Amino acid sequence: MKLCVGVTDVAHLRQLQEARLRSDPPLRHRTRSFPRRSAELLAGGSIYWVIGGAMLVRQRLLDIAETRAPDAGRATLLVFDTKLVPVEARLVKPFQGWRYLEAAAAPRDVAPSRAAGAARLPEQLRRDLAALCLL
Repeated sequence: MKLCVGVTDVAHLRQLQEARLRSDPPLRHRTRSFPRRSAELLAGGSIYWVIGGAMLVRQRLLDIAETRAPDAGRATLLVFDTKLVPVEARLVKPFQGWRYLEAAAAPRDVAPSRAAGAARLPEQLRRDLAALCLL
């Protein structure tokens, strides 16, 4: 899990990522720490993005590479698949950094037909319905 700071909803995340992909591919995210379980993450793992206090979408990891931050310190690049996969929404308490999810604890993907219907609802309504286990 990783917090998606400054992003208002999944559509906003998609918009930001599409702009970055057009201007500076591949699609990636820089973070300070190199994941201790990188081999597991690259064997089909995903980042589960937490947006506005809820885990809403996942994105498959394609590569993890060491790099340098603008201040010349060590950093890590996480390279993503471009596809955002909606998951069953789950409220998440605030945390710092990232957290690993065991496969059994990860939220299930939302069926494409269900995701399309839910996508037409306002973001806050989707979150409220998910919190009540109605979506």
